[in-house]
Amino acid sequence: MLHKTRGIVLNFIKYRETSIVTKIYTEAFGLQSYIVNSVRGGGKKSKGKISLFQPLTLLDLVVYYKKSPGLNRISELKCLEPYQTIPYDFKKSGIALFITELLNKCLKEEEGNDAMFEFLYTSLLVFDHLHVGYENFHLQFMIKLSRYLGFEPRSANEVFDQVYEEVGKPQLYQEEEAVLSQLINLPFTQYTKSSNTIRRVLLDDLIKFYQLHIEGFKDLKSMTVLRELME
Repeated sequence: MLHKTRGIVLNFIKYRETSIVTKIYTEAFGLQSYIVNSVRGGGKKSKGKISLFQPLTLLDLVVYYKKSPGLNRISELKCLEPYQTIPYDFKKSGIALFITELLNKCLKEEEGNDAMFEFLYTSLLVFDHLHVGYENFHLQFMIKLSRYLGFEPRSANEVFDQVYEEVGKPQLYQEEEAVLSQLINLPFTQYTKSSNTIRRVLLDDLIKFYQLHIEGFKDLKSMTVLRELME
């Protein structure tokens, strides 16, 4: 049966000569995998199609759906809202790479979650439209995402109490606490001033916080790129 849904591309892998298997987080069915034929090759047509499956692309989809395990297929698709800045700003692209890897580790449910989807969809558009003051976006995104994953911190101290339970709070604790408190309480559009040093420390802390709550959550490879971009 055919269903209409919005979707956010998470990744794709090559399959056979001209096909791919793509993971898409859908509004109606949660995380789904689809096989898509004739999207790879040398022609202009295939190049246009493969561009629709770049990570974090926002799609309007008509899909086949079955509950049984296995790959589904896409009947129709189009880009809902093309990004205006993310692909063309190297710092934003680095943050987007990090967000993509984060979502690939965190999104597992194969059922619709309207609140989660709306948060992701709206957050990505806000990020795309921010022209300045987005250096902390990845940190704030992690904090706000944790609400939908079921372990939202009520305060900065709640994060630090868990992360530093056995080793004691770091030397930069007071500055770090002040920045994290603002990131927890403010919207994406309200800038929080932070040094690169505090930003790096908070990133490490939030990764540890996720590791405490998500089984098998390891360091993200994109953190290396992100740290370099934030220098």
